Amino acid sequence: MGAGRRVDSPVVFFAVRLERGGPWDWSRDLREQEGFGEHARFMDSLVDDGFIVLGGPLGSDREILHAISASSEKDVRARLTEDSWAQNGMLTIKSVEPWTILLDGR
Repeated sequence: MGAGRRVDSPVVFFAVRLERGGPWDWSRDLREQEGFGEHARFMDSLVDDGFIVLGGPLGSDREILHAISASSEKDVRARLTEDSWAQNGMLTIKSVEPWTILLDGR
């Protein structure tokens, strides 16, 4: 078993799935997509603010999973719509679910 610890007071996050689509150019790498610089700066600011705790593409690279710390689903959706890739349809929210973390190995 790992060296993870049990969390005595559950921390509530949101598990957020995003899906790539719209004008996404599947022949190009993530960092070669139109507007990557602006998108990356925005995402880095969400990490710096403690909003995104963990995040990244899942196996197929078509979906992204983020662990987000926010007060409500409404806040999650509002903040993510500020991303240029959300506004142009390159990333769409597929689901937002409350997630109670009981184990944390960080």
